[in-house]
Amino acid sequence: MRALRRFTVRAQLPEQLAPLQTLATNLRWSWHPPTQDLFARLDPDAWDRAGHDPVRLLGEIPSARLAELAADAETVVTVRELADDLAAYLSGPRWYQDEREDDPSLPAAVAYFSMEFGVSEVLPNYSGGLGVLAGDHLKAASDLGVPLIGVGLLYRSGYFRQSLSLDGWQLEHYPVLDPQGLPLQLLADADGAPVHVEVSMPAGRTLTARVWQAAVGRVPLLLLDSDIEANDADLRGVTDRLYGGDQDHRIRQEILVGIGGVRAVRAFCRVTGHPEPEVFHTNEGHAGYLGLERIRELQTGDGLSFDEAVAAVRAGTVFTTHTPVPAGIDRFPIDLVRHYFSDTLLPGVPVDRVLALGAEENPSMFNMAHMGLRLAQRANGVSRLHGAVSRGMFGSLWSGFDAAEVPIGSVTNGVHGHTWEAREVTELLGDPAPGGEPAPGREPVPDAMLWALRNTLRSRLVDEVRRRVRAAWLERGASTPELGWTDHVFDPNVLTVGFARRVPTYKRLTLMLRDPDRLRDLLLDPHRPVQLIVAGKSHPADDGGKALIQQIVRFADDPAVRHRIVFLPDYDMSMARYLYWGCDVWLNNPLRPLEACGTSGMKSALNGGLNLSIRDGWWDELYDGANGWAIPTADGIEDPARRDDLEANALYELLATQVAPAFYERTDGVPERWVELVRHTLGTLRPQVQATRMVREYVQDWYAPASRAAAGIIADDFAAAKELAGYRARLNAAWPRVTVSGVDASGLPDTPVVGAPMTVHATVDLAGLDADHVCVEAVVGRVDESDDLEDAVSVAMKHVGGTDGASRFEAVVPLPHAGLAGYTVRVLPAHPLLASPAELGKVVLAG
Repeated sequence: MRALRRFTVRAQLPEQLAPLQTLATNLRWSWHPPTQDLFARLDPDAWDRAGHDPVRLLGEIPSARLAELAADAETVVTVRELADDLAAYLSGPRWYQDEREDDPSLPAAVAYFSMEFGVSEVLPNYSGGLGVLAGDHLKAASDLGVPLIGVGLLYRSGYFRQSLSLDGWQLEHYPVLDPQGLPLQLLADADGAPVHVEVSMPAGRTLTARVWQAAVGRVPLLLLDSDIEANDADLRGVTDRLYGGDQDHRIRQEILVGIGGVRAVRAFCRVTGHPEPEVFHTNEGHAGYLGLERIRELQTGDGLSFDEAVAAVRAGTVFTTHTPVPAGIDRFPIDLVRHYFSDTLLPGVPVDRVLALGAEENPSMFNMAHMGLRLAQRANGVSRLHGAVSRGMFGSLWSGFDAAEVPIGSVTNGVHGHTWEAREVTELLGDPAPGGEPAPGREPVPDAMLWALRNTLRSRLVDEVRRRVRAAWLERGASTPELGWTDHVFDPNVLTVGFARRVPTYKRLTLMLRDPDRLRDLLLDPHRPVQLIVAGKSHPADDGGKALIQQIVRFADDPAVRHRIVFLPDYDMSMARYLYWGCDVWLNNPLRPLEACGTSGMKSALNGGLNLSIRDGWWDELYDGANGWAIPTADGIEDPARRDDLEANALYELLATQVAPAFYERTDGVPERWVELVRHTLGTLRPQVQATRMVREYVQDWYAPASRAAAGIIADDFAAAKELAGYRARLNAAWPRVTVSGVDASGLPDTPVVGAPMTVHATVDLAGLDADHVCVEAVVGRVDESDDLEDAVSVAMKHVGGTDGASRFEAVVPLPHAGLAGYTVRVLPAHPLLASPAELGKVVLAG
């Protein structure tokens, strides 16, 4: 007899063990080894059955065992000590509190919105790198004391679980999650009633969501859940799956996380007394509608006009883009957006103004990234190279500006060390300091000890590979008697390469199969063999990605090579740890520059793994020639097949001629060259890739300026917001008529030299604007054959009077370069509340 629906009943703990409930539900345990060890000791068998999930563990332990533990003085003392340690961690001052003493302008709270959060595998609310990055962001913020509030959705089926058919085709399963069995609690009001947030839907309907809270150390994570009786059946399913359904389903999810998410934050702060956020951080465009809800709040609550509200919202908003490809941006048909954005959803917010915020070149589509950029005064990519790619990708929003001037910066992603680093590495090397610096005062680790560490981690990985390969074949329909070979899959002494990630086309899962015979030779080399672990999920609707997985699986099924190459299904955080710990080499071969960051290689580096990667994402800036290998790229080759052939050949050559020899050439059993690379990687990359470094950069370079801008713009009854909105209105009215009517340069000698002064004069018709409303610049640089300026230097020109209704400007410019040079004059907006002259995307060029 099958159950109609499942639910979880939590254990009634003896009083002496009551703190276990708090230790289990605060996800700090997921990166705190002493707490993990405590749970493992309570009942080792139950701990394994529970999949190392403390909440589930407490329901698995029999009452008799709990009574026995409650009578054990050592256990009771350990529980109390760890509870006290957690309490101190949650309440004591940390890095941020010290910083705020010196700089009170730092925000009292920051709201961080993301469509997914990968905090732990016990809360499967993530699909891949974006979610795991968001989880690491929260954990690092907790460690640093940054007052973040995370906001997302609770998906009843999370992302799918992956298995394989007998012929290697990806199969998806969607197990239903019970929130009561997760490390969550409902947000409730003072009377204990669950807090609900409501969002209007078309046809007079209402989407209602309750709010679950996860405690990520010091950081509250709010997750909205639409699966409640108050909703119609189709609305109950809004939060059913991550990245599931059609565009109608997707826009409902994004309305709920953005608009409903802001309302959830307000309710949370009201109920708990938590400070209201002064800065809102939008992690990718999915949650971009949060800016519209804040506009509505300011219009209805503070009486601002739409433009004044936009000015106020922009000042305190940070937008992070994670995609380097247009196909990765959420776009909705204009008619669909108009259908949902009625007067009831956002009363008083003009729909046409909403649609203008998401406008793009295709007038029938609404672009979520464009809206995110237009509603944020500060925006960034997630690596230095991705910042440059983003400036080119979104340059149309700042037409007339050089790509380098587009106001999109970068913060290179980081990973949470205590989550992804094997405890043996931490014990050997010590904790990096809170900002990511190496632990001071430790003796150098001998080569033999480093090599022994790598051997230990690789052996653990081999055991896990054997277990998972056997389980995967049983799930595919094999029988136990025919699986004896799985006991000998992989060899703990063989060079082990890992490749695990999502499976979009640009990541090139099957590049390694470009020449199957060459790969087979590498795997079966009698003297320097390689073994290869592949894992990853394809989006359920991406049959092309599934076909790539099937190609790998069919190759790996060959009895001749299956002991050297495996595809492990159902890649998640629990599998990922073993791979990051044990792989000697982490392989990454995307089409450059389509990898925004690629944090998996960072996690391998934390453990002494060496990267073998195309110079894309983070590896482009942190590869130094001694911490791994850069796969040469066939830049300029237009034929994709030819490019793949060339780059695959470069990959095979590196493995055969550099990677494998460094691993296998030994002195007294130790590969000296390899250990030298491992030591350098741990010494240089381990500090740099820490998420604490990333979060500190966000605080100092993004949150702090946004907080100051937000405070300034709301002061004195939003005087600055009103001033800036008025300025933009005057600017918009006059700008089409602003012209540079005359430019002249004088004072140059017959043969000018570098550094010689050149005086530039310009006459500008400001169309009624005051001279201090604009910045007129002389721009001097090298010129190419098309007269395009390169390496240009801009110098602000001084207003020196006016004649016949025009204004005259001049500047003295030292000539910056030798060679063929050129100059021009341009006019830009100027206002002290603008973060940069390019912010408004307006420029008038001479000529």
